[in-house]
Amino acid sequence: MQFFSYLVGEAYAMGPAPQGGAQPGGVEQMLTSFAPLIIIFAIFYFLMIRPQKKKAQEYKKMLDALKPGDKIMTAGGIYGVIEKVGNNTVTVKIAANTSIKLSKNSVSMLRGETEEE
Repeated sequence: MQFFSYLVGEAYAMGPAPQGGAQPGGVEQMLTSFAPLIIIFAIFYFLMIRPQKKKAQEYKKMLDALKPGDKIMTAGGIYGVIEKVGNNTVTVKIAANTSIKLSKNSVSMLRGETEEE
């Protein structure tokens, strides 16, 4: 209850804006009030947005460069070797005499030669 009375007291203590035309420093005051928002946006851009865009570009480049013989892992965790690449699909050999057709977007990553079979 004491906090509420403090807020009400502040509300009554504030008077109307001075009537004298344009206030000095109005633009400066506006820029000063927006400065924290601009700084926060810059931090978000460099720490979150920019790295995600870069990662998405690298992923798209990897999908465009897929070719038969590449060892991959799908988003579902299936390991295999690409047999055929289409416009939007890939045919992946996952075992002897077993191939599956997948969307290119389901390819999660290329596996290195040193990874386990």
